[in-house]
Amino acid sequence: MSYAETPAMPPGVPPGGLDDALLKVLFAQTAVGLFVLDPQLRLVRANSLVEGVGTEGYIGLRFTEAFRLDDPDGSEQLLKRVLAGEGPVRDHLVRGRFRHTPGDRVFLVSAYRLDGPDGPGGTGLGLLSAVVDVTERERARARESALAAVRDAVGGSLDVAATCRAFIDALVPGFADLAVVEVVDEVLRGADPPVGPLPPDTPLRRAASGRCEAVERDEVIRGHPVGGTRRLPPRTPYALAAADLRPRLVPLTAETPWLDADPDGSRALAETGAHTLVVVPLTLRGAVLGLLSLYRCGAAEPFDEEDVSLAGTAATRAALAIDNARRYEREHVIASTVQRRLLPQAERHQAAVETAHVLLPGRDSGCWFDTIALSGARTALVVGGVAGEGLQSAIAMGQLRTVIQALAGLDLEPEEVLARLKETADRLADERAALPPSDSLQGEELRAGCVYGVYDPFTRTCTVARAGHPAPLVVGPDGRAVPLDVPEGAGLFDTDGALFAPATVTLEEGSVLAFCSAELLADERAEEHITRTLAHPGRSLQQLGDDIVYALPDDTRSAGAALLLARTGTVSEHRVATWDLAQDRTTPATARLLVRDRLQGWGLDEDTVDSTELIVSELVTNAVRYGTPPLRLRLLLDTTLTCEVHDGSTASPHLRHARTVDEGGRGLFIVSSLAAHWGARHGPDGKVLWTEQDLPGAGTTR
Repeated sequence: MSYAETPAMPPGVPPGGLDDALLKVLFAQTAVGLFVLDPQLRLVRANSLVEGVGTEGYIGLRFTEAFRLDDPDGSEQLLKRVLAGEGPVRDHLVRGRFRHTPGDRVFLVSAYRLDGPDGPGGTGLGLLSAVVDVTERERARARESALAAVRDAVGGSLDVAATCRAFIDALVPGFADLAVVEVVDEVLRGADPPVGPLPPDTPLRRAASGRCEAVERDEVIRGHPVGGTRRLPPRTPYALAAADLRPRLVPLTAETPWLDADPDGSRALAETGAHTLVVVPLTLRGAVLGLLSLYRCGAAEPFDEEDVSLAGTAATRAALAIDNARRYEREHVIASTVQRRLLPQAERHQAAVETAHVLLPGRDSGCWFDTIALSGARTALVVGGVAGEGLQSAIAMGQLRTVIQALAGLDLEPEEVLARLKETADRLADERAALPPSDSLQGEELRAGCVYGVYDPFTRTCTVARAGHPAPLVVGPDGRAVPLDVPEGAGLFDTDGALFAPATVTLEEGSVLAFCSAELLADERAEEHITRTLAHPGRSLQQLGDDIVYALPDDTRSAGAALLLARTGTVSEHRVATWDLAQDRTTPATARLLVRDRLQGWGLDEDTVDSTELIVSELVTNAVRYGTPPLRLRLLLDTTLTCEVHDGSTASPHLRHARTVDEGGRGLFIVSSLAAHWGARHGPDGKVLWTEQDLPGAGTTR
């Protein structure tokens, strides 16, 4: 039999009887909604898609009216294209609702053209549409998608607010029309969450909220915006969920009794059209971190028990992520506090350098800066950093900073300071490597860098050495960049044992140096920006530092950084006195006379004059007796009084404790008793013995 042939009818069956029987069975017994539409897309025949609802009320209606589709125009155009012979539509997903039953539904629609006697090319008789209600399937899929979104989005941040924001974004609008996450206020500051039940007067802070586009208001509860706090109203689902730690599914109507206990919330809910609430406590191991409140509004389907189960699973995931972020926040607060306490607490006065700093708090708790007053009105400028976050980085930073302060007091050259600092870093690395394998620190890599510079106002030179750290940027008083090519040394914890090489640059008075942590100098563009910013001689150093920070990208600010600025100067000639002395036995007496005359001219008190005379006499006597020419004496008046005696010998004197019968050996002991600080520094042309005396009514520089 060919396809064009018509099969013979069984005996006794009238023509068309088999077709009529087939249609009758299909329309009466199929579980799929079948609808026959005429060319005007009106229903002329239909079966009952909804159990208990007859088809009489649908006959004669347009298809889009019968199902009240959300996009009737788009659906009608689609059906018209099928009627015009452009091909059938299969499994087209549309949203709408039944004419005689409430609630949004999801339909899977297929449409086929009914050809007339003229065949496919002729005029169509109408359409046959098959409609399947897939609302429950789509709801299950939406729940799975919402839970997958929570798994993917929540837990990737160690910030409590960002975690709550991601949680809300995963639930709205796919699962809820409105959502609010409230966290116990102390938990947001890193404290341990209280053990349930939650006391009724516990303040909760709104950490995040979200809404779908169909809801006009962003606030579910009036007067409690994001960042605001509230105490749970008693005798409400919120308070009950926090008390027994069980979720609640609550219908919302105008007659809901508990809304009287929360009038602000009642008004806000009425304005949003919320009709169902799910409130879930955020708990972890019996402790309460906060509450999750979910709302559906308007024509959305009410929540059901399966939705409550999903909300509970999502809340458990969010509670774990919030607790992880809380623990990190607490450790970060501790590390930041330690870092702050280990850094200079105030700007220190320097004899010939104006300084300012900017410390950006952030994840990096190991960066530090320092200005250290050295002998001879010199200033050491230091910026360094230990890579990593947390308390251990702050502790390592404090250890390195303490060591570098001690080394600076020895008047060593910058490259030698870094060499000895690296020896200390190597010992710290060995101690960490020797920890038991069970200790988490044992496997953590240590990385640190430091740049150390010394500015001398008398020679107007700055000598810099660096260890795994960017070199400072220098801008002259005319705004032009000053090249400073400092050879890069190995990082403090690197295994490379190469020596550090210094670089020296002569600066004009009023030049600005910028010592930056590595985060501020990510690329050449950052260097150019800082250099351009520093080229404003009329602005204060603090203003320049602020301008540099204003232009930083957000990720730099969140990471944390340190910036130390220094403007060079000189020592006023009226506060310095220098004499070249002869290598002669009478020189100590001459030095005493010169010192007394100068100190009296400066208006210093008699006790200071007498003490300085004795100090200078001992130092000059020592230089005449044991040193070599040239012999030079210098006094420097600032917040302290500095005495310096230079001679050509490199031999260093040593403090002795002379016995009663000894005729000598008491000179440096007398000097150390009269001076607040003393020491010796060496150079290519000899050594300098120096002392510092505190002046009455003036602070010290150290």
